[in-house]
Amino acid sequence: MARTRFESLRVYRLSEELSDALWEIVGKWDSFSKDTLGKQIVRSADSIGANLAEGEGRGSYQDNRRFIKIARGSLQETQHWLRRAYKRNLLKQEQVEKIKPLIDTLAPTLNAYLRSIGTRKSDQRNGDQLTKD
Repeated sequence: MARTRFESLRVYRLSEELSDALWEIVGKWDSFSKDTLGKQIVRSADSIGANLAEGEGRGSYQDNRRFIKIARGSLQETQHWLRRAYKRNLLKQEQVEKIKPLIDTLAPTLNAYLRSIGTRKSDQRNGDQLTKD
């Protein structure tokens, strides 16, 4: 299968790495934990990369920016679910140590990607300025 543009993005590859790591962890949980918290974590983590791909594929600058922001929201949702999992003793310390660097890298990389595609005057008229992100 031919490689698409979004697959070459570092931010997308980081999102895949996080998503795959969480899939591996959640897959080992008991059925109650998987059905409640686990599915939420996997969905929100998968949503990061899915939104980056969709934004890139939409073909418009405005859509791409909007989907990058949605991906940021999905990352924060993932962080929320991970906090719940940790509080409920579903994550081991070594798992946290594997996931945390990915999140710590992915968050600023999403912001950098958003900045890298620039701004347009039409965005500033709508109050969407990068300096406020």
